[in-house]
Amino acid sequence: MLKLLQMTGQVMLLWIIYWLGNQITVITGLPIPGTVFGMVLLFLLLLCGIIKLSYIQEAADFLLKHMLFFFIPIAVGLMDWGAMFYEHAAVLTLAIVAGAVLPFFTVGIITQLVYKEDKKCK
Repeated sequence: MLKLLQMTGQVMLLWIIYWLGNQITVITGLPIPGTVFGMVLLFLLLLCGIIKLSYIQEAADFLLKHMLFFFIPIAVGLMDWGAMFYEHAAVLTLAIVAGAVLPFFTVGIITQLVYKEDKKCK
């Protein structure tokens, strides 16, 4: 019973941060999803030590472990869009490949540059 209450409290804390992220989006009017603001807010709270990792660890582990279940409704909904995917397959394939390859190489190049600069400073 105590474990259930602890998990509920942790999920509520994560939900409050999610809600605050959505409120930031509404208040600022920026075209950035509230979930992004929520993740940045959670990162900053963890970084500053305001929220300890132990405050959310079990709920976060549980949600990550069962993340696949959150994608099932999306996958089922995409089945209705089969004709559109077939019609625009080339553009979608290009976007997916570019969206995967460009960040991969960009991070690699930046990492090499930072490593070379770090090596020069020593």
